This record gives sequence, C-alpha cells and structure tokens, in this order.
Amino acid sequence: PKLFSLVTSIADIVIGLVISVFILLGRKALAKKSMMLLHCIFQKEKTVNVVADEFRYADKMFSGFLEGKVIDSAIIGIIYYIVLEIMNVPYAALVAVICGVTNIIPIFGPFIGAIPSGFIILTAEPIKVIPFIIFVCVIQFLDGYIIDPHIVGGNIKISSFWVVFAVLIFGGLWGFFGLLIGVPTFAVIYDIFRKLYADTLESKKRK
Repeated sequence: PKLFSLVTSIADIVIGLVISVFILLGRKALAKKSMMLLHCIFQKEKTVNVVADEFRYADKMFSGFLEGKVIDSAIIGIIYYIVLEIMNVPYAALVAVICGVTNIIPIFGPFIGAIPSGFIILTAEPIKVIPFIIFVCVIQFLDGYIIDPHIVGGNIKISSFWVVFAVLIFGGLWGFFGLLIGVPTFAVIYDIFRKLYADTLESKKRK
C-alpha cells in the first residue's frame, strides 16, 4: 500500500507538471480563439474588452507564477544537489529532484518534499538526517526571503493568508494540480471580485 501510494503521488506530480507545461505552451493560441468566441457571445465591444482584459490578467498570473516557480525550483534543486553531495548525503540526486519538484507547491511544498527525502536518508545513513533537516530550514529561509521574491516577483498580489487558503482549497479539490495552479487561479478570482466591488461602489456614488 505504501509503495502504491508513493507511485500514485509521483504520477500525480508528473501529470500536473505535464498539464501545466501544455497550458503555458498553448496559451497564445487559446487567447486568439477566446477573443473570437467573445465577439460571438457579446455584442458590445466594451464588454468584450472587459472580459479580454481579465483573460490577459489571467495569462499574466499563470505564466508569471508557473514560469517563475519552475525556475525557482530548478535553482533550489541544483543547490540541494551540490550541498548534499558536499555533505556526502546518500541519494543526493534523488533527494534534490524530490525537493526541487515539490518546491513548486507554495507554502507546503518544501515540507512535502523534505518528509520522504528524510526517510530515504534515514534508511541509508541515519546520522545524515539531522544535517539534512538543518539545511532544509536554511535553504527554505533563503528561498522564501531572497530567491523566490526576486524570481516570481510581485505577480501574485494577494496576502499570505489567501495564498494558504488557495493552496488548501484547490489542493483539496484537484490534488497536486490544484496545489500547482491554486494560487494564480485564486488571484484571478480575487481580481474579478475586486473589480466588481469597485464598480458597484462607483455606481452607488453616481446615484
């Protein structure tokens, strides 16, 4: 059962990454088709422009977030591999891949990767587990405050509370794929409600 669960989790991660790559690669073609569809659905050009602006905002959120996280996680994986090799930690390459891939998941990703990695090291060389845990804490501090903010940037303009909320909700709904796209999806939904609220207030002021 444990082996089956591990294989299933790895399969979910791979499927989630593949789907995300296809979304990024096909987003320009999808945008063109979406514009054609919008002109078919809506008669007013103003409505088309409003909806199109939201599509562009969604594209910015998804592409900026996913591309940034992939680059960030690749850097983290390389750092893991180099440092673990220097520390002579067993299965350094495997651990680096696990920690790098799971780092794509906001907030909880590092812990999701560190737990199975710790068990792998524990079975091979228990004395290396403590240095590994210390290194995980150090690298995640550097990633959270230095690397990730510079690469991903301020694209996702929502508070930490909503980031955690998005990860929990969409992760519960869609599994790994939800963990991966939950934050940019919620950012788009949040932006729509923010604009609707602003328009409502503006209409009330005019009355």
